[in-house]
Amino acid sequence: MSRSSMRRFGRDATGFTLIELMVVIAIIAILASIVAPKMIARTENAKRAAARAQIASFKTALTAFRLDAGRYPATQEGLEALIRKPPGYDGKYQEGGYLDSNEVPPDPWGNRYIYISPGIEDPSGYDLESFGRDGADGGEGDNKDIESWNLQDD
Repeated sequence: MSRSSMRRFGRDATGFTLIELMVVIAIIAILASIVAPKMIARTENAKRAAARAQIASFKTALTAFRLDAGRYPATQEGLEALIRKPPGYDGKYQEGGYLDSNEVPPDPWGNRYIYISPGIEDPSGYDLESFGRDGADGGEGDNKDIESWNLQDD
């Protein structure tokens, strides 16, 4: 290759300079910092909706249990009574249980649902709730509890 063709090759070569690449990376980083929080918020909203749906499913199963047993499961029996016949219980029980799983699913944050029967909010029935993202009673926003007696969208 002659010297003149090498020079021409260097001048005609196309590509990106380091500065152009750094500008593109900076723009991508700025866009990611704007989009990421919005995506995280959507994930949290989806978890809250999933918890409401699970509680609604439990409510249906608890109603079916009450129709068969004449009562809701006691606090000590818990939601496990929807999967396996409680010890000492000799009443009518739906074969296979009242839920389509072999164990009580945790809430979307991996915590156990809180079940009390008779309930404090509903003394003739039960209270069922998820403590939300923080796993603690009470809270606001994403940490707000999701309660069977108050299932509206928040």
